[in-house]
Amino acid sequence: MVAYNTKFDTICTLEDLHAQQAEFPHCIPDGIFVLDEDCKPGDDIKPIIGADDHVVEFEITPNRPDCLSVIGLAREVAATFDQPLNLHDPVVKGGGPGSLAELLDVETPASDLCPRYTARMVRNVKIAPSPKWMRERLRSMGVRPINNIVDITNYVMLEYGQPMHAFDYRYVKGGKIIVRRAEEGEKLTTLDGKEHVLNANHLVIADEHRAVGLAGIMGGENSEIVSDTTDVVFESACFDGTCIRKGALALGMRTEASAKFEKGLDPMNTLPAVQRACELVEMLGAGEVVDGTIDILNYVPQPRVLKLEPDRINGLLGTDVAESEMVSILKKLDFQVEGDQVTVPSWRGDVIGMADLAEEVARFHGYNNIPVTLMRGQTTLGGYSREEQVERQLGSMCRAMGYDEIITYSFISPTCYDKIRWTADDPRRASFKILNPLGEDTSIMRTTVLPSMLEILTRNYNYRNQSARLYEVGRIYLPGGEDGLAVENKVLSMGAYGGDMDFYTLKGAVEAILQDLRAEDVRFEVPCVPNPSYHPGRVADVYAGDRRIGVLGQIHPLVAQNYGVDAEFYCAELDFNQLLLSKGADPEYVPLPKFPSVTRDIAVVCEEKITVGQLEDCIRSAGGKLIKQVSLFDIYRGKGVDEGKKSVAFSLVLRADDRSLTGEEADADVKKVLEALASQLGAVLR
Repeated sequence: MVAYNTKFDTICTLEDLHAQQAEFPHCIPDGIFVLDEDCKPGDDIKPIIGADDHVVEFEITPNRPDCLSVIGLAREVAATFDQPLNLHDPVVKGGGPGSLAELLDVETPASDLCPRYTARMVRNVKIAPSPKWMRERLRSMGVRPINNIVDITNYVMLEYGQPMHAFDYRYVKGGKIIVRRAEEGEKLTTLDGKEHVLNANHLVIADEHRAVGLAGIMGGENSEIVSDTTDVVFESACFDGTCIRKGALALGMRTEASAKFEKGLDPMNTLPAVQRACELVEMLGAGEVVDGTIDILNYVPQPRVLKLEPDRINGLLGTDVAESEMVSILKKLDFQVEGDQVTVPSWRGDVIGMADLAEEVARFHGYNNIPVTLMRGQTTLGGYSREEQVERQLGSMCRAMGYDEIITYSFISPTCYDKIRWTADDPRRASFKILNPLGEDTSIMRTTVLPSMLEILTRNYNYRNQSARLYEVGRIYLPGGEDGLAVENKVLSMGAYGGDMDFYTLKGAVEAILQDLRAEDVRFEVPCVPNPSYHPGRVADVYAGDRRIGVLGQIHPLVAQNYGVDAEFYCAELDFNQLLLSKGADPEYVPLPKFPSVTRDIAVVCEEKITVGQLEDCIRSAGGKLIKQVSLFDIYRGKGVDEGKKSVAFSLVLRADDRSLTGEEADADVKKVLEALASQLGAVLR
């Protein structure tokens, strides 16, 4: 029969089927794929060539090398489904010609790198293709079939997780195998045909004359199993994982064997693996197994014993698993439990402490059954600090008022101080110089955020943007820190131009920010010391109680001229630390007033220099608890008011919290307010 492509009805070759001759030994490599199986025309080709198998892929974590085998996965499956694990014990008949003691000798000078070395010998080997079932199983696990002896070693590695190697006995000179460190500069050609130069950090398998293989990585070319091989030595050994990992990395050759050894294998697995290999040899009729086994132990097996501590395990997992359930889980995984003593199986090298036992309990109890709770005890919950909360609050408020956030560099040019009209002897110019600046324009750390804001406003203005509202919470760097370092302060800067922007619009934005922070006793005053960067008649210092928060106002026209613009820029600089200190307590619920309020309007005449804020503060102070609201509604200058004076009118809302306020009480309170205005500010009723 000839294999046809079921879709196009064309004749196929091995290449068409993505197959190799080792998988179908009867086929001609470059010829038509002739079926040797029991089939008839019309049959599905997949089961005939073994392409109908189901393959399950597992992702194994590096700490579980025991699961890099069929038996290891079977242990996990048995424990998961609470079923007994039935493992096959290899049976070897033996009886091959000769005595192993006379034919082979093994020495391990590098005993610290080879915990165990096990070997058996097979004579009168018949090299042939493996049976179909073995070839198909190897192929489904991604291993290319070669011949019966090599396939047996690969099959055992996949079944037991123990890498094995088969040596052609005739190339083991002197009948002796030596496990030793490589000599400096020693050369070895491996099975892939590449020559490697070794050093003393590599571990080799050698005979009396030369190295015949890289231990745990790959066999040597001079030990390869070929068609005329008659006697074979099966090597099943355990090597130091760190040595194998470093050796494979240094040579740039990572193999299936090295990938397993580097994770740390169970030395107790070498003997069952070599027994299984010999059993398969007899099962396939591939040779005669010589009686006897060479088994060198370079360590004393000491089972690891841990204490079972249910309370600590539950405390770590946040569960309430009964001790009996823990014992049941561990026993299903082949842990021996006697009282509070847990003996760890030899293949579970990853279990070294209480936390590892807890992991096993968690896996089989079910992660989905562990309640989602916060850690008990003294813990630090994630969240924003108070400073971060206030900074986010400021940003949110600025954005709500239409201001866009900017981020500017913390280093500026020394000429920026000249542009904002700071004199050469101004102490605020004492900046920190950068040792390796990107250039003169970025050579010092800023002591004010104003130049950075003006640069961005100017850029927007030059781009012909009709208006802009910007803000930034940036840092300034002031002298006076410990060990000559800078004091880093944060500053909320605001800048705007165009649209309906003027001094009072910016003042209202700052008031809204302070109101959102629930700052108390907010007021705006004329600066005691003139600020050369701001317009002298349109600038104010911002206060909350006794704290000076910052400054706001129109940028001085000469400063704007220095930046090459003729627009009115308005900026505010508010100290973040002072804003933080001025933040009021969180609001508390207050029921709506039960009693009606009384409204009174007053108009007072005062000196022009008296500010509205001073009048309002006096009214609130004199009116006491009855004054609930003070609203300015008129300022008048002109006929009926003397030169140099002004008339200021307020609407007052008065209310008592515990009773209905009478007209007489309201009038008496207003009288106290008028007396205070007259005595303190010289403001008289108009």
